[in-house]
Amino acid sequence: MSTDEPVNTAPRPRSEAWRTALTVLETVKPPSIPEGAEVMTVLVAFPPGDPGTPPHRHAGPAFGYMLEGEMRFELEGEPERVIRAGETFWEPGGDVIHYQDGNNRTDSWSRFLVTMVCAPGRPMLTLVDDEELAQRADRRAPRPA
Repeated sequence: MSTDEPVNTAPRPRSEAWRTALTVLETVKPPSIPEGAEVMTVLVAFPPGDPGTPPHRHAGPAFGYMLEGEMRFELEGEPERVIRAGETFWEPGGDVIHYQDGNNRTDSWSRFLVTMVCAPGRPMLTLVDDEELAQRADRRAPRPA
């Protein structure tokens, strides 16, 4: 803006849109949040048909929103399900294994936002090795036929 242009100092009309602008998509009671934790929001994008992140866990709870496409989502002890654009998901973190977050579609990208509570001094994501997966196989929900 040039200094020669007049500044509009007239009061702006108040909007009423805020009254209906908020839509609650999900409400959960997460586990306790450790003192000193940090919160991180990340965008994850997988190309068509990509299997996603190998089995892993997060140090703290994670809350997500599917922006585009579809994701195969599977947590330890829960059946695999598909999350579609506009839907939310969450996981408690800690010891729970997150088996799948891959793109469920072969014709389009999968993009989602995740806000994670990161425990102090711990990585936000830790891969789970094959030995531990075998030891905990009884905790995985039955696979679809």
